[in-house]
Amino acid sequence: MDIEMVYDKGLLREIGGVAISYGQREWMDTTPRALGSWPLEYQRFSETLRAAGDVKITYRRWSSLPRTVGRWDCEHRKSRLERVGPYQLRHDRAGRVCTVGPVQIFYDRGDWNPVGAQLQSTDESLSDELLLVLFLVLFWQKQAWDAYYQSHR
Repeated sequence: MDIEMVYDKGLLREIGGVAISYGQREWMDTTPRALGSWPLEYQRFSETLRAAGDVKITYRRWSSLPRTVGRWDCEHRKSRLERVGPYQLRHDRAGRVCTVGPVQIFYDRGDWNPVGAQLQSTDESLSDELLLVLFLVLFWQKQAWDAYYQSHR
């Protein structure tokens, strides 16, 4: 199953037909505010995502590395996210996430924004939980890259 990712004005607007919405002043605030019907809640005065709908997210103390997503634990190796609950992540040589469980992510050559994804099994569909994990992984990856490039200006 192909999973289309739609961008507009440099912002990821849709994953597999599920809209990602932003604030009214998106030219100033590029932080996603909702994934489909799930409101995204952030820590006060921060871009740290605390919840997606009813799913709470916790982080390691003094870190941006997630510790739990809902009932699932997250695993890290050094500062790289390796697993969210049952979904193992794989990275390419450039450090980009290239698989999230059964989902393979595709990038344009030399680009950091994913252009699409594909479920490796044609029998499966993109479940709500897999959609959420895919969104979170891409969100955290973009945050990490943005922070890196801001610090190296």
